[in-house]
Amino acid sequence: MVRQFASFKEFYQFYLTEHSNKNCRRMHFIGSALVLVTLFLSIILQLWVLLILLPLFGYGFAWFGHFFFEGNRPATFTYPFYSLLADWVMFKDIITRKVTI
Repeated sequence: MVRQFASFKEFYQFYLTEHSNKNCRRMHFIGSALVLVTLFLSIILQLWVLLILLPLFGYGFAWFGHFFFEGNRPATFTYPFYSLLADWVMFKDIITRKVTI
């Protein structure tokens, strides 16, 4: 049964519990940072072929973290939109040190 959330705030609290392992959070952070760097480089260098790397970096690092460190199934499979948004909120929260890695 799929859990329903009344708001993104409620989902984000659940999302953080699914990312309790610091190595998993680190993998998410690295993947998100690589997405931003790759996006920036593809625009600056006008190498649009680099854009195909975005899902590989964004999801690859995150899923590796879940399967090898967290030991759970990524929320992306059940909550794709909220999970994408929550990943960027967690990225910001790591930068602002609201979430530790």
